[in-house]
Amino acid sequence: MLTTDFPAGSPCWIDLGSPDISATARFYADVFGWVFHEVPETGGYGFLQLNGRTVGAIGNLDQGARSAWTTYFRTDDVDATVKAAEQAGATVRVPPTDVMQAGRFAALTDPLGAEFAVWQAGDTKGLDVVSEDGTLVWSELHTSGPDVAFAFYEKLFGWRVENFEPSPGMTYRVVSTAEGDQQDASFGGIAPTMSPEQPSAWTPYFAASDVDTVIARATAAGGSVLMPAADVENVGRLAWLADPNGAPFALIKGEPRQS
Repeated sequence: MLTTDFPAGSPCWIDLGSPDISATARFYADVFGWVFHEVPETGGYGFLQLNGRTVGAIGNLDQGARSAWTTYFRTDDVDATVKAAEQAGATVRVPPTDVMQAGRFAALTDPLGAEFAVWQAGDTKGLDVVSEDGTLVWSELHTSGPDVAFAFYEKLFGWRVENFEPSPGMTYRVVSTAEGDQQDASFGGIAPTMSPEQPSAWTPYFAASDVDTVIARATAAGGSVLMPAADVENVGRLAWLADPNGAPFALIKGEPRQS
């Protein structure tokens, strides 16, 4: 389960590149009740907050890029992680960079084309809240080569994997951080892309106590449904959506854990 302890290798931050920050902030306010607070002297970058606690951020979209959520993974040494990632076939999009006193980050693309970032905490450890309604609860990689992708991240972060078969013939890899009870330390999954046209990418899942109501709010605000709400045995009820700029995100109401 994702927690704000943020051990090494776990998702600790998410942000969204948008061509229109104000309009995007209004969309997510309508969907989740998030409030946008611009950070001074950042060129528009700002925090998304729920009840005063940061759940993500929005910034300007890089020229030529598609709007998408970026998942940041915690590391104790950004520079060493970037060096290891390059040696394993990754591409560096943004080299290790200090973010004032908050921390140090870098942005990368894995060998199969999925973009992600790494974060070395300074004053900011990560998001203020996760795994609650309207916040990040799961991170999922859809990739053209699940075995290759897991091998890359295993080398980078020491992740562990447990295979799960949600339907006959489909293997879903549940990943967890290197330390602690493996089930308790799980935070996401790796699955094949759903079509040849789907790019390899990380997608955030937000917890929703009522998935269908959130879908209704999203579509009313200009979003679209990529995968309708469905109940998945031993998982819960989930759906995939896209915001008005096409950035995918998912919703999940998880089933209670079986003891």
